[in-house]
Amino acid sequence: MESTARKGKFATKKRKFVADGVFQAELNEFLTRTLGRYGYAGIEVRINNVGTEIRIRASKAEDIMKGQKKIREIKSLIEKRFNYSEANKFDIRIVPLPATALCAAWQAENIKAKLLQGTPVRLVVSQVLNNVKRTNIAKGVEVIISGKVRGQRAKAQKYKWGYLVTTGQPKHDFIDEAIRHVELRQGVLGIKVKIFVDNQGRKKDGKMLPDYVKIHEPKEDMFKTGQKPTTSTPQ
Repeated sequence: MESTARKGKFATKKRKFVADGVFQAELNEFLTRTLGRYGYAGIEVRINNVGTEIRIRASKAEDIMKGQKKIREIKSLIEKRFNYSEANKFDIRIVPLPATALCAAWQAENIKAKLLQGTPVRLVVSQVLNNVKRTNIAKGVEVIISGKVRGQRAKAQKYKWGYLVTTGQPKHDFIDEAIRHVELRQGVLGIKVKIFVDNQGRKKDGKMLPDYVKIHEPKEDMFKTGQKPTTSTPQ
């Protein structure tokens, strides 16, 4: 009986994690389509005793807040899709990004918009790389454009500046990645942007790069400065 109870408990816990993952993935896809041109950069779901709060990170948060009609429309669609009611309250908050240039989603949407306007690929990507460089915070950026960029043969073009962490858990913690697709006359192009931000030893969300080494300043030598060493006398 105990083994069956444990299996049932594990199954319900497993189902809960799967359901939470499906909820976040579906909500993320919906908001990417709806708020992509406003620099949508992800969500954070917080569940407490009062209800559920969804924090939407966007670079153009002020433009979203101006259109209250748009927010009400998004809220009503989410309520109908996920069966929220008065008993289970639900609220949306728009959170602005501290640095727009370091947001991979915003840079990918920027590339997508300029490609639709007919701007050459190399010019668009060089502007993105320069914008990330000017922040003096990012350690590296990589942009990959794949598809029929020139001619009838599809290929991938990779543009890179600096260096990026590509393995282990730091890849998930410190690299911001975004993927977008743009439909042009010659076909569909894929856009992938990766931005690596190193906080110079300062923790990001409680995490630090494992290979960071801090070198302390050497202590002053008392004999060179002419000071006499202090000796403690026994009491």
